[in-house]
Amino acid sequence: MENLKAPLAHAFADAERAAVYQAIFSRRDVRGQFLPEPVPDDVLGRILMAAHHAPSVGFMQPWSFQLVRSDALKQRVHDLFEQANAEAAQMFPDGRRDIYSRLKLQGIVDAPINLCVTCDRTRSGPVVLGRTHMPSMDLFSSVCAVQNLWLAARAEGVGVGWVSIFHERALQEVLGIPAHIVPVAYLCIGYVSHFQDKPELEKAGWLPRLPIADLIHYEQWGATDTTGQNPLTAKLLAMQAGIQQHGIYPT
Repeated sequence: MENLKAPLAHAFADAERAAVYQAIFSRRDVRGQFLPEPVPDDVLGRILMAAHHAPSVGFMQPWSFQLVRSDALKQRVHDLFEQANAEAAQMFPDGRRDIYSRLKLQGIVDAPINLCVTCDRTRSGPVVLGRTHMPSMDLFSSVCAVQNLWLAARAEGVGVGWVSIFHERALQEVLGIPAHIVPVAYLCIGYVSHFQDKPELEKAGWLPRLPIADLIHYEQWGATDTTGQNPLTAKLLAMQAGIQQHGIYPT
């Protein structure tokens, strides 16, 4: 590495780089494959430390991590989910409602560990560097912590499922979370029997993977290149085709 000039001097070795992309592309939202085996504290500690090293606006680090292992408390949270889930099912038209009713959308009771990631919007006071004109940046920072946690967990062979079908205030009450603390993500965590080869909602036909060429805008909004005339678009289209056809990750 000493003989390399920037920017190559700062790139990961090939195997290390490939491992990062493997974690990204094989990460799944786990709902139904949890095993009862406990997650050792050293593994859980590495995962939580990865979350704590997420980027945050103004370095305010607004997150906290509330562990839930009690079966009784998990059941109370599960009851909240069941109520909200029944309400949610009625919001979809008949065709979608039938698919929705067949989906398993949580592993609250099955997972050895439940974890609530929260955001304290007051942590650094009323004026935060970088949040002065975009007040939601603290919430976005907490979501970055969730993503760090999720990728670290996948690298450890640990599954994570994000449950969002709750009434927020009801979840705060059951977990004893103060009113000014925002529950950003309720996660189910544990070892799994397997990881799905594709996201579960994609396999179930809920929604397809969007074509990436439709999502890249060059200079001005709406200036897309769906035919692949731009060299970057051509590369992206080839990568997406490789993933869809052969499960080949772009490394």
